[in-house]
Order: sequence, then structure tokens, then C-alpha cells
Amino acid sequence: MTDAKRPHRVLARDATGDRRSAPDVRIRFTTLGVPLGRLLIAATDRGVCAVRMGDNDAALTRGLAREHPHATLVRDDRGLRQWARAVLTYLRGRRPHLALPLDVRGTAFQQRVWRALQRIGYGETRTYGQIARAVGDSRAARAVARACATNPVALVIPCHRVVRGDGQPGGYRWGARRKRWLLAREAMRRRGRGVAFQRAGMHSGAGGAPALSARRTSSQDFAT
Repeated sequence: MTDAKRPHRVLARDATGDRRSAPDVRIRFTTLGVPLGRLLIAATDRGVCAVRMGDNDAALTRGLAREHPHATLVRDDRGLRQWARAVLTYLRGRRPHLALPLDVRGTAFQQRVWRALQRIGYGETRTYGQIARAVGDSRAARAVARACATNPVALVIPCHRVVRGDGQPGGYRWGARRKRWLLAREAMRRRGRGVAFQRAGMHSGAGGAPALSARRTSSQDFAT
């Protein structure tokens, strides 16, 4: 597995040992405008602990505070500028792999699901059932869906790449329109790279799950 394809390690915290819940822990955050509306990135000293999408900064910040009620939240636009630029470049289709250091909490099952999601290639999709089988429990499709819905770091752990068995997008914590936009943009960029590879006499790699049969969403739907 190449470095570009290797998922970043998820640093786990259980409910009793989550150091981010302690009152002396500082969480830095920044917000920025992206093609999908507004985006918040937050990080501890270990790595990114939250990537949230929404319509306004106030709601995003309140949501972060609810999830970390005892931490000290500090706005740090300058300190998080490099990671913010990486996310923006990714959303613009110029960075296929978004590898950032992570500090996220999850159960053992959630961690397995999130690692499986990080192995889904850019422009590919998997079904909830396929992810369930990949983590060793073919009957756990609904639990996989719950793990996707509780993913705290959108885009970095690409839960938007998991779709229903019939190829429809399914639910998304940050809104169905955002999921359709992300899938359509990634599929378009992947096809473009595939054409370029074919012209050069190369192969672009294996595909994913069944093709997504969803309405294509243009970037104008999320103009900032």
C-alpha cells in the first residue's frame, strides 16, 4: 500500500478515557467558506478531532461546544491554516487524498468501520453491506450506517462514499445535497483522470461498488 493510499491511524478514546473531556484540554478551531457552505475544522494537540459542515459559523461552533462541553475552545485561524487549505484544495478536486493526523473517539466497531472508509478510493463507493463484510460482520449494515452517521471528521474519514445497496446515496449527517455533490464531483474528477491515463497508455485502477444513480449536483448549488 502506497503512502497516498494508506489511511491515517485513528487515535481512539473510549467514553471514560477521553482526554478531550477534561477541563484543561484546549481545542483549536477555524471556519472557512467552501463550495459546500461553511466548514469548521477543530484539533487537539494530537490531531484533527472534528470536521463539520453547515450553513453558518455560529451553529458550527455551538455544535463543537456541545460535543466537547468541558474543553476550552480557542479560535486559531493562523495555526490551522495549512489544514484548512488542504481541505479546500481537496474540495476543489485538486487533491485526491486528504490525509490529516486524527484524534477521534470511537468504539472498537466504529474504529474498524472508519478505517474501512479510509480505504475507499477517490471517486469510488461502497455499500453499507460491503463495509459490514469488510469489518467482519455481514449482518451489521445498520450498525455501519450508524458509525457513518457519528463520524466526527467529515471528508477526512469519507463516509460520503458509502451508499445504499440499490446505488442511491442514502443519508448523510451533513445533508443529502452535500453528499450528492461530493460523489458527483469525485466521480467526474476520477473519470477525467481515467481518460488522461488511457491517452497516455496507462490504467487508472479498479472501480468500486455499483454506479451511483443520483441526480448530479453542480457546484452552483453550494456557491459561497
